[in-house]
Amino acid sequence: MAQPNIVSVASIYGQSVGATLTTSFVAFITVTAEYVVKVNSITVANIDGATAATCDIKLVKPNATPVGITNYDISDTIYLAKTVNVPADDILVVVDTPFYMMEADALSALASAASDLDILISFEAIID
Repeated sequence: MAQPNIVSVASIYGQSVGATLTTSFVAFITVTAEYVVKVNSITVANIDGATAATCDIKLVKPNATPVGITNYDISDTIYLAKTVNVPADDILVVVDTPFYMMEADALSALASAASDLDILISFEAIID
């Protein structure tokens, strides 16, 4: 598993993905080989005008050791949001401070009620 050097990159692609959440986890970003993804923001909008719903958003990391760090072996699921309430006709800002995803990391989300919540993820895909 290579970690791209983001000081000397070949390309940076500004992108966003979004969808209506279901009651099962769906992976919206899975980082492919030779890429690093910088997630800039994640928002969840409740499009149901009458009822609140909750969302879960998780980052699944494979078994990997970050460059420059010893004795820290990452293999875990990290929740960015866990059963967080999104009131009717409201927006939840889950992430507004960027973080990096490494090769094979996956970002997934679900809602407590199908078709009530929309997610939007803004990110940069970086390759060296």
